[in-house]
Amino acid sequence: MFTGIIEDLGTVESLKLIDQGAVISVHTSLPVSEISIGDSIAVNGACLTVISKGPSRFAMDISAETLRCTGLGELKPSRRVNLERCLTLGKLLGGHLVSGHVDGIGRVVSIKPEGGSKLFSFEVAPAQARYLVEKGSVAIDGISLTIFSVEGRNFSVEIIPHTLRSTTLDFKQPGDTVNIENDMLVKYVEKILATRATAALAS
Repeated sequence: MFTGIIEDLGTVESLKLIDQGAVISVHTSLPVSEISIGDSIAVNGACLTVISKGPSRFAMDISAETLRCTGLGELKPSRRVNLERCLTLGKLLGGHLVSGHVDGIGRVVSIKPEGGSKLFSFEVAPAQARYLVEKGSVAIDGISLTIFSVEGRNFSVEIIPHTLRSTTLDFKQPGDTVNIENDMLVKYVEKILATRATAALAS
């Protein structure tokens, strides 16, 4: 479980395809001495497991399913990535509850400067669009953000200067892809209501 508050902008050192998955190596300013083999770290919003580490770097497996559902397979050496270690007891929940299980890939539609901030517009697949709620939460490349407005498959978010400086969003251009995780609470509510509706019809 994560918060969507990015801790570090890491740099991809390598991405090697192995069988149907891959192994990614990332250079980081996170305290690697405090990271253990087996720990979960979100890379651009995808929860991955640390399999090895060294000075200022660690490596993680990427499964075939994660490659299918995310844009991690497009990463190249020197690309920056958002990193967040998993939520621990006593850690401030500054964003929202993020599982690190990416629902799908979205696309940057437009970027409009508004003072020091930027208004981003994204497009997602219909299956994801139904979970978008105005003033609700969404994780974009692992970043906890508040939805500004929703129109069909498109939604917008306002990115403040601090978030631009601290995440990969400052490098994005229209047409770029991003990993999207919808608010898990919305998905749970949908599942509960669907189950109740099915039970009511059966009774």
